[in-house]
Amino acid sequence: LSQFCANDPEVFVQAALLAQDYCDAIDLNLGCPQMIAKRGHYGAFLQEEWDLLQRMILLANEKLSVPITCKIRVFPEIDKTVKYAQMLEKAGCQLLTVHGRTKEQKGPLAGVASWEHIQAVRKAVSIPVFANGNIQCLSDVEECIRKTGVHGVMSAEGNLHNPALFEGRNPLVWEMAEEYLEIVQKYPCPLSYVRAHLFKLWHHTLQVYQQLREELAKVKTLEGIVDVNRELKLRCQEEIANQKEGEKPKEGLPFFHWICQPYIRPGPKERCKENGASGTEKGVRGKRALEEEEDGNSELLSKNKQKKKLRNPNKSFDPSLKPKYAKCDQCGNPKGNKCVFNMCRGCCKKRAFKETADCPGHGLLFKTKYEKSLSWQSSQRAIQNPEISRRGDADVGETAVLKEAGDT
Repeated sequence: LSQFCANDPEVFVQAALLAQDYCDAIDLNLGCPQMIAKRGHYGAFLQEEWDLLQRMILLANEKLSVPITCKIRVFPEIDKTVKYAQMLEKAGCQLLTVHGRTKEQKGPLAGVASWEHIQAVRKAVSIPVFANGNIQCLSDVEECIRKTGVHGVMSAEGNLHNPALFEGRNPLVWEMAEEYLEIVQKYPCPLSYVRAHLFKLWHHTLQVYQQLREELAKVKTLEGIVDVNRELKLRCQEEIANQKEGEKPKEGLPFFHWICQPYIRPGPKERCKENGASGTEKGVRGKRALEEEEDGNSELLSKNKQKKKLRNPNKSFDPSLKPKYAKCDQCGNPKGNKCVFNMCRGCCKKRAFKETADCPGHGLLFKTKYEKSLSWQSSQRAIQNPEISRRGDADVGETAVLKEAGDT
């Protein structure tokens, strides 16, 4: 399955045509709720634009040789969610994955996904329906299928924290990491991807071994990450060897921290408690704890902003002092100050390419390069066919003489 984010039918289908020979289906992502999706105008931020979605799916259904599927988020209203799903089915969607949360339910506001919405969609459409949301272990998969009647279940965060979720196992974190790192060595990918996966897999253990968390954040090579995993394994094994009989997991975890298990994201109230004075109790730091600045202004800064403050003590994070930027005519992002189209670079690039135009403000020279290309092609033809070139020069000379005679 190849998944695409898109908001233009032609571009979406052109990209899908390049991928269709290497996958069994093309999926249109209509479920991403992140800010990058809002800025790029895709994902869950298209869920009100039914006409656009119909055109994208209809064209994909017409042009592609593989099925077109969609992943969506729900509306607060069940009735509207059902009509949304039926519209996608009618347009040509052949499998629908329903994440039972609205686009506003993300991060600390994620809350519980609504299986009731998923069940209503399942009953209202005739195509296969997959469920997404609230899947932390194999028993959740079985319960979801029983309650909603769906044909399949997807898991995102649950599977990232425990890759053996669908096998019904809870393996040791370093064993899963070793298996994952072997795959990465065989099929290389950017180190940032590897780091992001391991932060999820080692989440609970890195709350205990803060030094290893810092090492994972700073390491620059895959070999370095393998070393961090080896050190993590040694520390956990030492802790297991010193474990007292009858000792139970701390911090309310179902298993000890070195065992793969779900991470239940705290809600806003729980997060406030977690980030309070008790957040560092027993040496365990609350995730992204907020610390009060010591300069007397009582400003609360995130950990990321605190690091920026250390690098640049004079930097201000007061939102009222941030410069106001003029917005792009197309998408609402800040526009380039010298852009000839009054757009951000991304939108300007699309328009300049489409119109074969230049925008010196963004350093885009499509027109200039095209004209240079034509000139180069002409010179190459002249070099390869000198007789034709001389004849052409003679014709030009004759035309000039005739014109001069006509003028006199």
